[in-house]
Amino acid sequence: MTHLRPAQPTDAGAVGAILSGFIDGTPWMPRIHTRAEDLSFAGHMIEQGWVTVAEQSGAVRAFSARNGTDVHALYVSDAAQGQGIGAALLSHMQAATDHLTLWTFQANTGAQRFYLRHGFAEAERTDGSRNDEGLPDIRYDWHKETA
Repeated sequence: MTHLRPAQPTDAGAVGAILSGFIDGTPWMPRIHTRAEDLSFAGHMIEQGWVTVAEQSGAVRAFSARNGTDVHALYVSDAAQGQGIGAALLSHMQAATDHLTLWTFQANTGAQRFYLRHGFAEAERTDGSRNDEGLPDIRYDWHKETA
């Protein structure tokens, strides 16, 4: 069973490890920060109150980071892929607001399919000159349906 909760400072290691795991396991993703910097970034997002973690059997398996309507991160560990954890985190964010905006890399076709399945629409494509990685990206927007 998956349990969602606000991240605590002690979760920074697990959150940073999930982020580093994605970078290390994604051939097209350049490593522009050290693993220690990934951990520091995770701690910063947690300090800001942006992070929700998903736990299974007491272990953090995934996390999301949202600041208002901006989704900064949604990552699921390799071991927890395909179990609906990402969808649960996304639904949690969607329940908290009427609108969400996020960016994903054009090379991340799995993320694109995921967000389109969950009601997001492509809003903009860039050549990557505005992100740290220098990779072409896509902005997606989601709006709560009104009755």
